[in-house]
Amino acid sequence: MYLGLDLGTSELKALLLADDHRIVGVARAPLTVDRPHLLWSEQAPAQWWQALEAVMAELRTTHAKALAQVRAIGLSGQMHGATLLDAAGEVLRPAILWNDGRSGAQCEALTRAVPRLGEIAGNLAMPGFTAPKLLWVREHEPEVFARVARVLLPKDWLRFMLSGEAVSEMSDAAGTLWLDVGARDWSDELLAATGLTRAHMPRLVEGSEVSALLKPELAARWGLCEGVKIAGGAGDNAASAVGMGLVEPGQGFVSLGTSGVVFVSTDRFLPNPAQAMHAFCHALPRRWHQMSVMLSAASAVSWAAKTFKFADEAALLEAAASVALADRARCPLFLPYLSGERSPHNNPNAQGVLFGLTHAHGPAEIAYAVVEGVSFGLRDGFDTLRLPADMPLREVALVGGGARSVWWGQLLADIFQVSLTLYAGSETGGALGAARLAWLADGGAVAEVCTLPPVKQTLTPSSEGAGAHKTRHARFQVLYMALRDQFR
Repeated sequence: MYLGLDLGTSELKALLLADDHRIVGVARAPLTVDRPHLLWSEQAPAQWWQALEAVMAELRTTHAKALAQVRAIGLSGQMHGATLLDAAGEVLRPAILWNDGRSGAQCEALTRAVPRLGEIAGNLAMPGFTAPKLLWVREHEPEVFARVARVLLPKDWLRFMLSGEAVSEMSDAAGTLWLDVGARDWSDELLAATGLTRAHMPRLVEGSEVSALLKPELAARWGLCEGVKIAGGAGDNAASAVGMGLVEPGQGFVSLGTSGVVFVSTDRFLPNPAQAMHAFCHALPRRWHQMSVMLSAASAVSWAAKTFKFADEAALLEAAASVALADRARCPLFLPYLSGERSPHNNPNAQGVLFGLTHAHGPAEIAYAVVEGVSFGLRDGFDTLRLPADMPLREVALVGGGARSVWWGQLLADIFQVSLTLYAGSETGGALGAARLAWLADGGAVAEVCTLPPVKQTLTPSSEGAGAHKTRHARFQVLYMALRDQFR
């Protein structure tokens, strides 16, 4: 039995996986985000631990026998969050999260300080990454920065609490802007640019390697055996790819989660920082991936459902689907940049826009505009991917909470003009990937562990309406360019 722990932004999920691929049990605990100022997004790490205690207590109640058979634990989680510890291992301030946009000026300073940043890190400096957050702390909270002895990513702080060991792995570390992504090692040059050294960093392992052992007292409290291994694990998207079996070059997915992601696995380091595409290490040795990220995807649908008084997100999607193909051209346009944007704009100041409203528009047209706008944003990210001729795109899965809507999935397939595959169990995402990485750390083989789930449905792009989608997408892009300077 293997335990996957996935520390998301809105919940912590625990998943028990048997070595015949059966999901034996799942437990969840909710998390909240604090936004004390404009552009800020924070969580107290103590909340993560409370959530972990809650899911472990639930699993002990409902699946005690399975817990007692756990041989290894895998971790996955939200990337980029700056969790700052002092020399005693105590948390110094709330963690600054991936969708925090306060460090725009520090990104510019870091880019000036290290002109070859994109070459080393494979990415542009963006407020979501960890390194600019530390520059912000150094400038605005110098008394905190002076006490920083260790910087950990969210899931790695959980590992520290579980084992007493400060360890990270390649896929999550690649999202800090401190990693030489091609060499899979910390970059002394990038660390120095933020006033840090290797001493502030955790040691690095591959995601499928053993990183530490569970503390005996926690094993006793939760009903696990002693000597349980903790795998390196992965950042949330790399873990989702492992969970879906998408680890070979040219395999990828589109994720409709809180943020929106287009992800493709590669067998080499292929950066494209000019278009804000991310080039990260994968969770398995000698593998990398390309990824575009938009900051508001399903979260934009949730915002619209609440703001425009739909019963829930499903009701909004039902209303959007009711707009006939012939009527879509007269719907408003929606820019989904409610939290700024990463790919392809790298603009923390970008804002949401509902453009072209008239008396003829009602809730259904607004609902359609919002879903379409998120889909156009994902298409913009998809267009930043750069695969060489010898590594064609093989298959693209559709994952995340938004994937529950087949109508939205079909709209995406039509806008992308790419077939999208819905696999069974795709909603388990990072937690299943974390459990699979635990299995690999316990000696499992990639071919045995990282299998593709059963296909539920394949969404084939329709040629009907393709021209209309292309026209509206072009207007969407022009609208952003026309308003870009007004967002400052």
